This record gives sequence, structure tokens and C-alpha cells, in this order.
Amino acid sequence: MTSNPLNPSNGDENPKDPLAEMLQNLMGGKGMGDIDPAELAKAAGLPNDPNLLAQMFSQVQAMMSAPSEGPVNWKLAHDNARRVAAGSTDPSVTSAQSREVDEALRLAELWLDQVTDLPATGLIGKAWSRAEWVEETLGTWKRLTEPVANSVANALSTAMTEQMPEEMKSMMGGASSMLQNVGGAIFGMQLGQAIGALSTDVVSSTDIGVPLADLEMALLPGNVAKFGEGLSLPENDIRLFLAVREAAHARLFVQVPWLRGHLLGAIEAYARGIHIDTSRIEELARDLDPSNPEGIQEALSQGVFMPQRTPEQDLALQKLETALALVEGWVDELTAAATEKVLPSAAALRETVRRRRATGGPAEHAFASLVGLELRPRRLREAATLWASLKAERGIDGRDAIWKHPDLLPTAEDLDDPKGFSERRKLAEASDSEVDDALQKLLNGGFDTPADNDAGDKDAEDKDAAGKDGKTDGGTDNSSTNEGDGGGGEAPKS
Repeated sequence: MTSNPLNPSNGDENPKDPLAEMLQNLMGGKGMGDIDPAELAKAAGLPNDPNLLAQMFSQVQAMMSAPSEGPVNWKLAHDNARRVAAGSTDPSVTSAQSREVDEALRLAELWLDQVTDLPATGLIGKAWSRAEWVEETLGTWKRLTEPVANSVANALSTAMTEQMPEEMKSMMGGASSMLQNVGGAIFGMQLGQAIGALSTDVVSSTDIGVPLADLEMALLPGNVAKFGEGLSLPENDIRLFLAVREAAHARLFVQVPWLRGHLLGAIEAYARGIHIDTSRIEELARDLDPSNPEGIQEALSQGVFMPQRTPEQDLALQKLETALALVEGWVDELTAAATEKVLPSAAALRETVRRRRATGGPAEHAFASLVGLELRPRRLREAATLWASLKAERGIDGRDAIWKHPDLLPTAEDLDDPKGFSERRKLAEASDSEVDDALQKLLNGGFDTPADNDAGDKDAEDKDAAGKDGKTDGGTDNSSTNEGDGGGGEAPKS
């Protein structure tokens, strides 16, 4: 075998790439010098748990030595999310809690029957632990974040490669695939951290306004109790109010089949257009001192990996936020109508939920910093006002009929002027009707034959022309002249 000084055999049959060996040793805890893994974890915002860190480094080492299945390590994201969810108290759901949630959701469905034309879902209400929420929703999180995750992973890989000295680039060899996975590992760990943190805040499967679990209706009893801390309200009232919100979300997404795909598709379209500013990552890689974890933490907290939005992305985000606001506004309005006469604390709970959804918690902010997307209905109050106005004008049936097709949904302009929505819609529908009539006429061949009134006008023109042919230039009718009388006498009497 030919000896290669840049790829020594080290006594083995298969020569080793020096850079690959260096990275493997580093991630296995060898050759780390004065760098403390706990300090690196602290800089990345991860918990300082020796056992957790050992497992994470072991996973990263295995990931780097295994063939890559994509630019993002989703297994690492899943495992980290489960650890964070279990990091705080997350006991299994008891049979009593399951019964309470089931009864609350059943009663919520009965109350909603009185305030909406959309039929009940027939779904069985479930009680989830935080870990169960992670398992049930991770597939949707992957769908929503994969475009951004791919961009981050590729940008990190590109930045690291470009920052590498030329002499090391020639030594890459088999380590290139591992280097490409470094960005995916970093993003996977941070995404898992963000999803795990969200699991400690959400109270239901649709709490953030997006159906993360398809055809599910569930509450998280542990987080419902946490939500009620400090409110000085009956626990049963809180559970029932949140159950009505969950049941309203589920009813909307089940009975309006296109809506879930519409929302998730809008988020995906937005995410696909995101591009990472590699210059910021290059600057971070060039300036950070590994021995200064506080500096690394500060850089990460400033959103160094946050995608930069273009004007087109801002427009797409406005449409997405409008759709989220319409969903949340409808749910808010129905929940208020369904509970105002049966729950004394309904008004206070409505305002609490409104503020919570408008501002978002720490976990939501962490997720937004990671993927550059805030899933919050900024215009919830305006949307609720619009739905209330439509109910007063059109009734429950007319209001809910808006959900029949995405083209019927109100726009951001309608949120600005709810009372003018119906007038604008009439003008739009009239314009559409004219286009439909013209299209139907074209399909029927109506443009190839003259209309009835056109035919009548043509007949009149033909008769007039015939009359002129039978007259002299002076206008005398020659057909009535008695030629035998020389033209001067009267016509003979019969």
C-alpha cells in the first residue's frame, strides 16, 4: 500500500484521515485540552448535567461516524426534546386526570353546539404528559422546521469550510461528510431544546394555534395546573375554559379539511424562502473564544443563527399571521360565547389567554429565535371583532360559511376595517359573477352569434335599405303612378 503522509495508516489496514480522527477524538472527550464540556454546554444554553452531557457527546460522536441521512440530526432533536420535557416534573397521567379531561372536553363539545354551525368532531379527548406531547407533535415540528434547519446546517458547514486554512482543506478526505453534519447536530440539539421547553408551557394540542397533532383533541393536566397558578380561580373553571378552546380548535380543523394544510403549507412556503446570513456565522466562528463561554452564550442569545427576512418573506409572514389571527379570533369569539353564561370566570380567563397568546412565553421566544418564525396571532383582538361583526350581520351560519373556501377568508385590510368587509366582499363577488357570466357565454359559443337585440337592429337596417331602393331621388313612390294616364291624372276608381 502506498504511504500517504497526509493520510497515515497508524498501523491499521485502513488509513485514517487525521482531521476525521481529530474530530472523533474531540467529540469523544479526548484531546480537549483546557476546554470544559460543561462550559461548552453552558454556552449553547444546555443544562449542566454530567450524565446528560455524556449521552449527548456520545450521540454526536456516533452521528459523526455514521452515514448521514440528511443535513439535520432529527434523532438528536427528538432525544434532547424528551430529556428537557422530563427534566422538570413530568409524572404519568393518572386515571383521575384522564377522566377529568375527558369529561371537560365532552361538556365543551355540548356548549359549542349552541354557538357554531360546524358539527362536533366525535374525537375522543385525551390527557397527555409533556413527553407524550413531544412524541405526538415532533413529526409536525420536523415538517415546519426542516427547510430552515437545512439552511442553517448548510450555512454552518459552508462557513466552517471557508474558514478552514487551505492546508487543512486538502486534508479533509473522509472527514467532509462529518463536517457537514456538525451544523445539523448543533441545530438538532437546539431545536430539541426549544421543543422540550415548549412542552412545559403548552396546555393543549393546539395551544399555539397550529394543529401539531392531526385529528387529536388533548389537554396536558400538569401544564393546565401550572397555567392556573396565581389566578385565584377554581381549577375546574380553568380546565373547562381551556377545554372549550381546545374543542373549538379541533372542530375547526376537522370540519374545515383544507385549513390544516393551508396553515402548514403557508409556514412551509415561508420557511423555504429563508436564507441564512453566512457572514454572521463566519464572524462568530472567527471572533469567538472557546475559553469564554459567556461570550458564546451572548452571541447565541442575540440570534446569530436567526434567518434574515427579505421583503418577499415579510409579505408571506403578514399573510401567515393574518391566517393565524383569523383562527385564534374565531376560537376566542366562540369560547367567549359558549362560556359567558356558564362560567363566572370566563371574562377573566379570556383576557388572560389573550395576553398570553399575544406576548408568548420564554419557550416561544426561544423557538422564534431559532427558526425566525413567531407563531403568534398579533391581531387576535381585531380578528375576534371581525367575527363578532359577521355574526351580528349574517348570523352564526353566515359567519361560519366563511370557512368554506380559502378564497373567502378575510384579509389584513378586513382586520383594519371589519365593518367594511361585507361591502368589499359584495364588490368582489359582483366582479367574479361578471367574469363567470362572460366565461359561460364563451363556452356556449355566445360570442359567435349575435344577440337577439342585435338581430332586431339588423332586420330594421335591412328593411330601411329596401325601402330606399324603391324610391326616386326626389322621394316619390313611382309604383303608385298611373303610367297610362301620362302620369298627371288620378288613379282609376274601382
